[in-house]
Amino acid sequence: MKNAATRVRDTGVTKPMQRRFYWLIAIIAMAAVVSTATDVASAAPVEPTGEQIDSAPCMAALTAGDDDKIIASCAALIGNDKAPKADRVKAAIARASAYDRKGDIDRAIGDDDIALRLDPAMADVLNARGELYRRKGDRVHALADFGAAVRLVPNHAAAKANYKSLSLEIERIGAMMAVNNRPSFNCATARRPVEKAICANPELANLDREINAVNTRVVRETAQRDPRAGRAMQREQDDFIARRNADFGKGDFDLQKMMRDRLDHLMGLVNR
Repeated sequence: MKNAATRVRDTGVTKPMQRRFYWLIAIIAMAAVVSTATDVASAAPVEPTGEQIDSAPCMAALTAGDDDKIIASCAALIGNDKAPKADRVKAAIARASAYDRKGDIDRAIGDDDIALRLDPAMADVLNARGELYRRKGDRVHALADFGAAVRLVPNHAAAKANYKSLSLEIERIGAMMAVNNRPSFNCATARRPVEKAICANPELANLDREINAVNTRVVRETAQRDPRAGRAMQREQDDFIARRNADFGKGDFDLQKMMRDRLDHLMGLVNR
């Protein structure tokens, strides 16, 4: 097999060009050595310098359960990357709880963030942060945290319950949004003037849908106890609709008041 120099001569390359070729090979080799040395140096563990912070005041505050002292004493420990990770995690979780008890949800979430950056595999902290997000009204982040906790610990009872209840809540909200400002009947086929008026007014449309939903519940629950009473309740609703249709358009007729009174009456039956 020909070596590199022989292959260069065979191509008709001149000696000056050969020398430049050898220098190029040497430079590439030196660059590879320097690169390897740099990689090794960068991969070598860097030992922390300086004194580690004293965690005793923070730990004493945790033991005492004093929220004010936890918040004041643990800040330096939580923010010091030279302190033991376990101590920082414990302090961050404790301070999150202290902020939560004081009603400062944003700071509590921030401390749970710190704890999870240090140790992402804590299902309890994910569930706790999810509960904070839920109380804040951030259902998207809450559901994500509950789901992450369950993936880490499939039998985590609190996270499973939270995930299920929040999923149902979001589903109900979605269903309500789908029918928001729509009455109980199809506006596309509405023929009566009163129905067209209800379709044109979002507040009246929502009232109509609520009346229908509550009446359906009242009739069903009443019929379970007494079928004849259930039928009587439905006739009462039919009479209400008939009066509404007949009185609409009269000078002193207040459709919104009539519908509001009907809903209040039905809600009173539900709450009996």
